[in-house]
Amino acid sequence: MTRRQGLSASLKLSARLKLTVSYAGFLLVAGAVLLAVVWVFLLRYVPDSPQGLLGVSPNRYLLVRTFIPAAAQAMMFLLVFGLVGGWVLAGRMLAPLTRIADAARTVTNGSLSHRIRMEGPEDEFRELADVFDTMLERLESHVAEQQRFAANASHELRTPLAISQALLDVARDDPAQNGDELVERLHTVNARAIDLTEALLLLSRADRRTFTRESVDLSLAAEEAAETLLPLAEQRGISLVVTGGTTRAVGSAALVLRMVTNLVQNAVVHNLPTGGTVTVHTESQHDASVLRVENTGRPLPPELVPVLTEPFQRGTDRARTDEHAGVGLGLAIVHSIVRAHDGTLDLAPRPTGGLVVTIRLPGGHRAPAAGRAR
Repeated sequence: MTRRQGLSASLKLSARLKLTVSYAGFLLVAGAVLLAVVWVFLLRYVPDSPQGLLGVSPNRYLLVRTFIPAAAQAMMFLLVFGLVGGWVLAGRMLAPLTRIADAARTVTNGSLSHRIRMEGPEDEFRELADVFDTMLERLESHVAEQQRFAANASHELRTPLAISQALLDVARDDPAQNGDELVERLHTVNARAIDLTEALLLLSRADRRTFTRESVDLSLAAEEAAETLLPLAEQRGISLVVTGGTTRAVGSAALVLRMVTNLVQNAVVHNLPTGGTVTVHTESQHDASVLRVENTGRPLPPELVPVLTEPFQRGTDRARTDEHAGVGLGLAIVHSIVRAHDGTLDLAPRPTGGLVVTIRLPGGHRAPAAGRAR
């Protein structure tokens, strides 16, 4: 047994002893009160008799000689019974905590799949065990997600490096190859690697929540993102519309702008070949600031929608070769930013194709609404 385990056992024993002493002490106090009541009752109803030696009634003298030894025996019995019964009851009461402690010790050794699954009545111990199981489920899911992310990130980072190595090997083996073409291809691959690295750094920053919170206008962020991506939308023949009024949220202006830009870029890239639309709408609802991005596009399978926010997920095969498709972290970054701002993200496929993304962030002070369209 390790020192920590020995200390844990000592603490559990101490708690059991405290409960045992508490049970026994309460039982002794209750017994003493009961005996006092009986003594008063007997004194009141013992018949008077002629005064005996030293002015003490013989009846009461006999009562004292009889009652006090019996009361002492009763108190001794209560003490022993309280200690034994308290020890047993304390053990039964602490048994669920022992199971929870054993489960925590198992998790400490690396087994996140262990669950308590405590049965019995819906009491505080059952509630604690259920909360512990829920925590383990989320922790196991988070660790599995991080492991998948690390594996995918390693693969994505290795790909441009492998391509660069292959291009350099070809250039070394064939000195007569066009150098300008090689430089251009290396530049493209290197830019892709830089974009991926920056996206990973942004994702890590959002997860750490190391940013200053301030009042941010979602409508201005939507306008700026639309201005930036309007040439891309016009190039693809897609109508980009921004509507809604001033919508104040609390958070990082830089992260919120990246969140909106990623959503609009995804909406433009994952759209119809021509004639598609993208609508960006902002509004205030109660204590929340709402951003909604809706686009046309191909119908999405319902089972694909929940995994779109996972890292390196792309909606269509076409997007894998699209120069504007990014590195597969767009919605993952959006999800991370929303979570860092204590908001909610909802994805819903449109019946006719495309996606509706709704984000709710904690709202700031409200301002009069005014519609705008592009």
